[in-house]
Amino acid sequence: MSEWLVLTLAIAAACAVVIAVTLLRHRTAGEDDDPSETPDVIEYMTMWIGVVYAIVLGLAIAGVWEARGAAQDHVQAEAQALHEISERVRVYPADVRDRIRADVNAYAGHVVTTEWKTMAAHGTLTVRGRELLQRIRQDVTDHEPATDFQAQAYQPLLDQVAAADAARAARADSAGSTMPPVVWFGLIAGAVVTIGMVFALQIRRSARELVLAGLFSALIAFLLFLIWDFDAPYGRGFTASAQPFLALFPGLHR
Repeated sequence: MSEWLVLTLAIAAACAVVIAVTLLRHRTAGEDDDPSETPDVIEYMTMWIGVVYAIVLGLAIAGVWEARGAAQDHVQAEAQALHEISERVRVYPADVRDRIRADVNAYAGHVVTTEWKTMAAHGTLTVRGRELLQRIRQDVTDHEPATDFQAQAYQPLLDQVAAADAARAARADSAGSTMPPVVWFGLIAGAVVTIGMVFALQIRRSARELVLAGLFSALIAFLLFLIWDFDAPYGRGFTASAQPFLALFPGLHR
């Protein structure tokens, strides 16, 4: 299902529930029911509930946005390390250089075409990707430098392999959802309480108040959608991009 369809349905459902409940209360209200008699303490509590929930929503949005940025940084670091390996092996013999570059391109191509889809669908990395990275490590470590120039490049190459491995591990850690279930429970429960306070204030006196109540509910639904969409850095609409791999390895195609 498209993320935008999910957003549209969530907003429509929130507005429909608020309007339906409000109209139902308006029809079932007794003749002696006076909306102007809402106690001041309820209005005070509603204000503070809204403020606290707004802070919680802001922190949640900031958290998932930061996680998305960190996920993009992991991709950039991994792609850059692989690019450095591919460039620094130029001092090696032609057969070794070509083999390492071929393995680097194979790994990068696997990440972009296959592993990215696996991360989006299941939140995990592939066994094949780990095997391809291990092959790069073996190519680099098994070569015995024949000249001083090659010996000087040997340790930096090992460092770049380690950097790529660390970036891959970090990418694996950020592939799944970043928000724990208990936080989602709090966000949804807070939305129910916050919108429920609209009814406690008896928002049913005019069409204008009914529209405002619907817009308020739609705003909360939209903010929850943003958190849900950012919650999977590699899996939904506003995701981390594989562009660093495509930029550093122009021969790759998604």
